[in-house]
Amino acid sequence: MNAIISAAELADELTGDRPPVLLDVRYQMGGPHGRAAYEAGHIPGAVFVDLEAELAGPPGSGGRHPLPDVEVFGAVMRRAGVCHDTPVVVYDGGQGWAAARAWWMLRWTGHPDVRVLDGGLAVWSGPVESEVQAPATGDFQPVPGAVPLLDADGAAELARTGLLLDARAGERYRGEVEPIDRVAGHIPGAVSAPTMENVGPDGRLLPAPELAARFKSLGAGEDRPVGVYCGSGVSAAQQVLALEVAGIPAALYVGSWSEWSADESRPVATGADPR
Repeated sequence: MNAIISAAELADELTGDRPPVLLDVRYQMGGPHGRAAYEAGHIPGAVFVDLEAELAGPPGSGGRHPLPDVEVFGAVMRRAGVCHDTPVVVYDGGQGWAAARAWWMLRWTGHPDVRVLDGGLAVWSGPVESEVQAPATGDFQPVPGAVPLLDADGAAELARTGLLLDARAGERYRGEVEPIDRVAGHIPGAVSAPTMENVGPDGRLLPAPELAARFKSLGAGEDRPVGVYCGSGVSAAQQVLALEVAGIPAALYVGSWSEWSADESRPVATGADPR
């Protein structure tokens, strides 16, 4: 099953015999709430999902965007009309981070057919609507564990024995700046792999062969397990999506740097060297 869908493919499927459930997950860290943008105009039939309230639990020791309660997440998905046997397409404003978080959450909890609109609403040229309609209630029952998840100890181990990618901007990885979390730097052994390098100028993911070449140059190999983290488990989900498109399975460390750096007992590395 493909992990992404183009705007043209989505337009075709929406008029087909088995249209997907649409989830609008627009989100901007520190910016205006995505609900207002959704109400101003969204792809017809899309249901808004709040990343911070519905795709994450309350911030705390598990990081700024820890996993939500699984039963709460399941109720949100059913309210949005998600069924186990119905395809789902998620989109955001174009950055791809929030949509990928929703994609990963559905994948992790066992949904078999979920894709991200490549390029988000920014590439959609079809109709939009401002009317908000309640869909029929879905039947999705989340069963966690369908795709790999890392905790802090698992991330540390993977940095030593496999490949742990840091999806944040290079200056945060190197420890030159840290605008949000307690301390600057990276998990020792992690390799810098900024998420923005996964996309082209048009905001779409790079073609699969280019993504595969990129991750191979960073050390990904057929027999080497791969994991990803970022600041709080959102942009790293986009990197897991890009790896999926490249044909490389990867685990997500949801707590990411916000969890790691909050624990003063955990080591911190700085500079361009992974070690």
